[in-house]
Amino acid sequence: MKRIKIALLHLLPIVGDIRYNQELIERSVKLASNKEVDWIITPELSVSGLQFRRRIGIDWIECQPNSWMNRFCQLVKSIDTTVFLGSPEKGEDGKYYNSVFVIDSNGQIIGKQRKINVLSDGWSTAGKVIEPIIIDDIHVGIMICADAYTTNVAEPLYQKGAEIIIAPASWGPGLHGPNGEWEQRSIETGLPIIVCNRTGEDETVSFWQAESSLIKNGERIFTHQSKQSAIITFEWDIERQQLHSAQIEVEYIE
Repeated sequence: MKRIKIALLHLLPIVGDIRYNQELIERSVKLASNKEVDWIITPELSVSGLQFRRRIGIDWIECQPNSWMNRFCQLVKSIDTTVFLGSPEKGEDGKYYNSVFVIDSNGQIIGKQRKINVLSDGWSTAGKVIEPIIIDDIHVGIMICADAYTTNVAEPLYQKGAEIIIAPASWGPGLHGPNGEWEQRSIETGLPIIVCNRTGEDETVSFWQAESSLIKNGERIFTHQSKQSAIITFEWDIERQQLHSAQIEVEYIE
């Protein structure tokens, strides 16, 4: 029976403050590892914040792994878990991408997903590859924020054998906020969708009421919003497609 203990890092990053965000991620990952989790998930662009371009531009973005990523990979190895990390990257083609990297318990980057639906980002190029990543013998799809708007990411992931979809996001309520997209994708694919969102605010977007959620068959099994960074921990039964336990643990990060 496949059971995965998962920690969602519902973080409060500071837009454009790369070092602060990196330290917040490192501290949060260490705290989550104390719960003996298998996977740790960060929000979309947890390293930079969503609207970083307004403050610091894009020239700082590097090819990955850069020096910090290499150090972070060693940290992940030391805690023997797998981390989904949302970060900008410069591609081998010189273009910029909104990406999620999967770092396994050996400290290796075993895969990444580049955001497909990037029209609202204004700085990143659309990714071209949509493929599940095999983690702990589980086929995992990654759907980044606005990639949930249509079926063009979730459906190919399902068709290619994904058993679960991880959805890192920086998506708060409002005029263009989420309006049932994650629920609809879960109905269409029949797959659980795990949304790791964030809190705080950027230049023009508020995330104070943004929600991290576990969604199955169009229903939110649980949801979380908070004014400060938090670690949300639960255990998912892959084979039965249900929570192993009804207990959802929330720990706030000071």
